Amino acid sequence: MTSRTRKTLGVAGGALLLLTIAGPASAQDATVESLAYDLDVVWVAIAAALVFFMQAGFTLVETGFTRAKNSANIGAKNMADMVIGAVAYWAVGGALAYGASAGGLLGTSGFFFEPGVESAVLGGDGVQFLFQLVFAATAATIVSGAVAERMNFVGYLAVSLVMTAFIYPVVSHWQWSGDGWLSALGYYDFAGSSIVHLTGGVAAFVGAAILGPRIGRYNADGTKNPIPGHSVPLGLTGVFILWMGWFGFNGGSTLGANGLGADIGHVLFTTVLAGAAGGLLAFLTSWGVSGKPDPIMAGNGVLAGLVGITAGPDMAGSLGAFVVGAICGAVVVAAILGIERIKVDDPVGAVSVHGVCGAIGTIAVGFYPAARANGQSVGVQIVGVLAITAFVAVVTAALFLLVDKIFGLRVSSQIELEGLDWHEHGVEGYADDIPVVARMLAERKEEAAAASVGASDSSTLA
Repeated sequence: MTSRTRKTLGVAGGALLLLTIAGPASAQDATVESLAYDLDVVWVAIAAALVFFMQAGFTLVETGFTRAKNSANIGAKNMADMVIGAVAYWAVGGALAYGASAGGLLGTSGFFFEPGVESAVLGGDGVQFLFQLVFAATAATIVSGAVAERMNFVGYLAVSLVMTAFIYPVVSHWQWSGDGWLSALGYYDFAGSSIVHLTGGVAAFVGAAILGPRIGRYNADGTKNPIPGHSVPLGLTGVFILWMGWFGFNGGSTLGANGLGADIGHVLFTTVLAGAAGGLLAFLTSWGVSGKPDPIMAGNGVLAGLVGITAGPDMAGSLGAFVVGAICGAVVVAAILGIERIKVDDPVGAVSVHGVCGAIGTIAVGFYPAARANGQSVGVQIVGVLAITAFVAVVTAALFLLVDKIFGLRVSSQIELEGLDWHEHGVEGYADDIPVVARMLAERKEEAAAASVGASDSSTLA
């Protein structure tokens, strides 16, 4: 994605279709140019909606692959990423990402975006700004899975705020503003393998490392104990939602539709193929390692393949998409196991999927023949990956340590053992887990037993 500005190429076919639908009266006043722009708006709006719905996918993946006692907390964090992220990006983040550039490092104008105002960032184009906004929320929510089941909710809110208001916008300015220092070097990231996913993955790794592992995850001798999630079907449903959302994530990154039908088709095909290749290789790799085809690893393999192709779905051919997806699918299994060995506890594999495979996919762009013909190189891609990794690692380390001083990063041992849902939010994801309900049922059983001496059936109170 070399420039995220509105594309208004006129194409008679698409415009005539809209003219036909609009009817004779409105068609008299409509112009091919305006209808072409309207078609662009509709496509980007649909894509933004798909990316927005990815938040539901992340929620299900994280919830399913963690324990039931923390399910409401997972949902609350993902909800917070969107509500806080939307406000933060509107007020500050969008300006830092797309405002007038200060030395190619960050934007300095356009705070509190106002749609329809030409002097605003992105020319005041509301749907283009919305598309960027939902990307910001995606970058923030990657962190959620890695710090699941033991992080203080208030501390997480602070991290989400800074991710969407500052960290992600600065990184995206480097490339997608058109004036950033990375874009000047010839760096290429079509839809965010590094800008979105590597950024989120590095922040997730730093957060999980500083936070420390969940209670019981490792023994004193360094051996690990599995802490299985409570619903594999729920998690895999989330994977399918995310896969569908990638149609908007990558397909919508054409930022228009008129004259781009072939490009959109190419991007969508390579995206789906890479995801499938990632899932297939993760299945096979986990089968070879453990003797069983692990569906959780396969789900992470699908996501890894999707992350890997996101930097260059427009540049990769079908073979390139398959190879990149397959490499990411195999690597994500090894990365998850490797990160476990260094005692960084990542309950859902977010660091491996988004961080490791985001870097692989970005560097891979330099090997695509079409990208090389366009001037991209492996060396520049590596420079970009290293720069983003270093910046995000330093800033997020400072952020997590500061949050720890102010709010405290971690909940108490009692809260962690009993579950964050009830203690942090006063609700439970599943009603039969609520302590108050359990006590009420126990009291009702005792009362019934006292009032009905000799009663042999209390099943109605169970």
